[in-house]
Amino acid sequence: MKSRARLTLTFDDDERARAVEGAVAPDDERSVRTRRRGRTVTAVAAADGPMSLLHALDGYLASVSAAERTSREARPRGRTRRRRG
Repeated sequence: MKSRARLTLTFDDDERARAVEGAVAPDDERSVRTRRRGRTVTAVAAADGPMSLLHALDGYLASVSAAERTSREARPRGRTRRRRG
């Protein structure tokens, strides 16, 4: 039975979303596709069964978590988000 899932992750700013997308997109397996629009990252996953889907999503979310922590730590202290306008 084919299983599918869509994850929509919204970050505080475009910079963090871009960093996460850049970190996980090269690792996209044939079962997960990543897209970013502004500060939102969307992942679409498909697998042959629910356990395979769970495995793919678990690995994907672990990578997202590591990328987000790295992005947060890489931002210099005291640096605030730039506002356009």
